[in-house]
Amino acid sequence: MIVELYDGPLDVKEIFGKWLDEQASSNYGAYIPFVGTIRAEDDIEALSFDIYEPVLQKWFDEWQTKAEALGAIVKMAHAKGDVPVHTSSYISAVFSPKRRVALELIDEFVEDFKANAPIWKYDVKNGERIYAEERSTPMDGSGLLA
Repeated sequence: MIVELYDGPLDVKEIFGKWLDEQASSNYGAYIPFVGTIRAEDDIEALSFDIYEPVLQKWFDEWQTKAEALGAIVKMAHAKGDVPVHTSSYISAVFSPKRRVALELIDEFVEDFKANAPIWKYDVKNGERIYAEERSTPMDGSGLLA
């Protein structure tokens, strides 16, 4: 399964609908979604995202293996480029036979994503992209001096 990447804000209804259709004939008893929305704060117009896709896919593949061992699947979509306030930049979901597995897995997945996904954030103010160091999580081994 591949990470779904989209230019600009995510169409939450369309993506969730597609995922539900894909799993319509499955025997999963639990479906837990998570939607990340850009908040209006610090006078930003948008957040902008750069993604290192090969590393993100490797990270996601590892999560697929972990979910599969629990009888579940994980799905994820993320925006590239500018995403205006009050729109979505990130969607994930867990489909699982059991409620507890889905609840625990979505929490672990979202927290690990926040800490380890190779995605760099920028604030957009007055049309200018400014690296958002305080909104970004450093990755072990990344950077010029790593």
